[in-house]
Amino acid sequence: MSPKSVSDQQFSRNLLDVLIRAGLVAVLTIYCYRVFRPFLELMLWSLILAVMLYPLQRRLAARLGHHEGRAASLIVVVGLLILMVPIYLLGTSLVDSAQGVVEVVKSGTFSVPQPPDSVAGWPLIGQPVHDLWQQAASDLSGSIQRFRPQIRELLLGLLARIAGIGTGLLLFIAALIIAGIIMAFGDLGHRSAHRIAARIVGPDRGEPLVELCTATIRTVAQGVLGIAFIQMLLVGVGFVLMGIPGAGLLALAVLLLGIIQVPATLITVPVIVYVFSSEGASLTTIAFAVYSILAGLVDNLLKPLLLGRGVDVPMPVVLIGALGGMVASGILGLFIGPIILAVGYRLFWQWVDSQPAEVGVGGPGAP
Repeated sequence: MSPKSVSDQQFSRNLLDVLIRAGLVAVLTIYCYRVFRPFLELMLWSLILAVMLYPLQRRLAARLGHHEGRAASLIVVVGLLILMVPIYLLGTSLVDSAQGVVEVVKSGTFSVPQPPDSVAGWPLIGQPVHDLWQQAASDLSGSIQRFRPQIRELLLGLLARIAGIGTGLLLFIAALIIAGIIMAFGDLGHRSAHRIAARIVGPDRGEPLVELCTATIRTVAQGVLGIAFIQMLLVGVGFVLMGIPGAGLLALAVLLLGIIQVPATLITVPVIVYVFSSEGASLTTIAFAVYSILAGLVDNLLKPLLLGRGVDVPMPVVLIGALGGMVASGILGLFIGPIILAVGYRLFWQWVDSQPAEVGVGGPGAP
């Protein structure tokens, strides 16, 4: 047998070994993903919360004699208490409201008041709203039958939204508990993250990559929580000044909706409708409606200002990543999107700058 034939056979055996190993690794990876997939969102949320709260945990641990577990447990307990209070208030309020509606419907005393004449003078929509309102006031049952499909779709959509909010809150509570466990072993996790990043992109680029991901998570998280808190204050002040029943409870609902990235208009629009139906159209109610709408949309203005702070990439990269990630993957994508886009941006410019000097130079946007 010629040396060339022996070399070809050896190459064939080596290639077959490589293909078999690659196939086994691929099968193992796919199966591991299928097993882990039901817990993927929960673990990602836990990791995000752990990264966001870890600086607070370190400060508490220093005051508690460097007991990492005690500090993490304290954060989890306080966080659960903060969550449970508004959840309990919202739940009792919903139950009381539902019972009140059922009692009114059973008594047969529910009626729609006649619309004020000023409603017809509203620009563009005044006359249609006035006619629809008047028809509902004159023949409520007939109006309900007429718009029964639309009402059914609206109620189903509202129930689906409420169910989604409840599921999200349960997921958030479970993620907070797991995040406490992760924070208790924060030093080990930090070293592991550096080792993994160094293995993927090299020792020199591993640490900056980990710091970039950490800063992006904290910036987006602080921006989301900060914006939700500001929005709660703005909306709550308007509700209190207008004398809305349960203004504080509604403000807490706005805070929760802002955290899970649900528009605050789900709260402000029904309140505006209630104010107009009970007090009619006047300068005060119109001013309240305009203020409430603007306060409910203030997050669209604040996100570009707060989401890019503290990250070593341009703000539009973080903003596009947050908005695109939220469109693609919901609230979780709000955090994952900026991380992926920021890492891709940095790796791209590192690849550009790694070219030989005679081939080209880094662009003006290079970090």
